[in-house]
Amino acid sequence: MSDMLTRITDAWVRAWGQGETQAFEDLAGDNYSRQSKTGPEELDEVVRQITESYNAFADFNVEVLHAIEDDNLVAIHWRSTGRHTGEFMGVPPTGRTVTVIGASFLEHAGGKIVQESTVWDPREMLSAMQIWHLGDFLRGKA
Repeated sequence: MSDMLTRITDAWVRAWGQGETQAFEDLAGDNYSRQSKTGPEELDEVVRQITESYNAFADFNVEVLHAIEDDNLVAIHWRSTGRHTGEFMGVPPTGRTVTVIGASFLEHAGGKIVQESTVWDPREMLSAMQIWHLGDFLRGKA
């Protein structure tokens, strides 16, 4: 495992899995940005998402299932698990255990992460919370 692969996976797990956002912030470059389904996000938005995730799920655990590096790109296949005990994405606590699997692709240069692309399916999480679709949730049937 290369030094950069180790540094990135360690910082990523510490941030997402333990709520230590500073570990990730220290490794992010000045022009870091993340691309997801919702569009580009700056570092402060990513840190906010990490904090909200960590605070909304008790027993929150993040595992790196696979991590590989090719030149200046690190790919992380991950799984997050936790019990939904706080509001998240506008959904009040359900007490249900939630598992989400996704992947992040992190480009690095000069020892810093400069770009991240992430893919995961929010429907997988909402399904685990038994929020089948927003209509049921709004009508109080979830």
